[in-house]
Amino acid sequence: MTPITEVEGRRLALSNLEKVLYPATGFTKGEVLHYYATVAGALLAHLRDRPLSFLRYPDGPGGQVFFAKNVPPGTPDWVTTAEVPRVEGPARMVLVQDLPSLMWAANLVTEFHTPQWVIQDPEKADRLVLDLDPGAPATVVECCEVALWLRERLAADGIEAYAKTSGSKGLHLLAAVRGSSSEQVTEYAKRLAVEAERTMPRLALHRMPRSLRPGKVFVDWSQNAARKTTATPYTLRARPEPTVSAPVTWEEVQACAAPQDLVFGAEAVAGRIREHGDLLADLCEPGSAGRLPG
Repeated sequence: MTPITEVEGRRLALSNLEKVLYPATGFTKGEVLHYYATVAGALLAHLRDRPLSFLRYPDGPGGQVFFAKNVPPGTPDWVTTAEVPRVEGPARMVLVQDLPSLMWAANLVTEFHTPQWVIQDPEKADRLVLDLDPGAPATVVECCEVALWLRERLAADGIEAYAKTSGSKGLHLLAAVRGSSSEQVTEYAKRLAVEAERTMPRLALHRMPRSLRPGKVFVDWSQNAARKTTATPYTLRARPEPTVSAPVTWEEVQACAAPQDLVFGAEAVAGRIREHGDLLADLCEPGSAGRLPG
């Protein structure tokens, strides 16, 4: 029988709690739900008011993995939804605004992916993201070198950057911005990527063809497009082990000497939050947002 639990007054049916989702470590669905309950205070701030794209992997990373953007069938009526503009026409999507909604969504077994804008003003971007993706034999170590350069370059324009692991191979840089459309942020991010490639031609790359990527770090500027989403801070990833897209300090970025230095599993991230709080909390403070130059 599916167990029923109550979360802040909402009744939830939580299924298959003993199911192993990550065979490499034996990490179960129950442990996935426990992780999200533990980090909810930090995670919810980065989900709030952002339409959620689900990257679902109900049978684990080795099973079927698929994106779902529309409100899933059977969504409880107390889960907040909103109409979201799309090129192909408006769609209704989920907003995870509270702990019961988070636990309901986590029970679907999903990565959380969100855009760089909030539902109250979808015409304006409030975040900038640069996705640093290494092409083998490059690793996150090379990503860190590029990230440090980008941090200084953004600071020269009065924009403060923060870093998190992708939870996979690379690194994400995030910054709070204001007063610009997604198109303007995308154009600015592309200029930064082009400048990075010009400055570090043997290391950084702004062009997308995969044939160019071996041994280099692709600075993916395109994630700023209004239609695109990026893995939300603190989401578990559909990888062989339960790795997390985890915020990191710039000291950790600078000290990274091997890929494993910036790999964080669910238990480690929960401990990091207890010790450091949310390293990305300032992204959610309106006063921290910078304006693009020009």
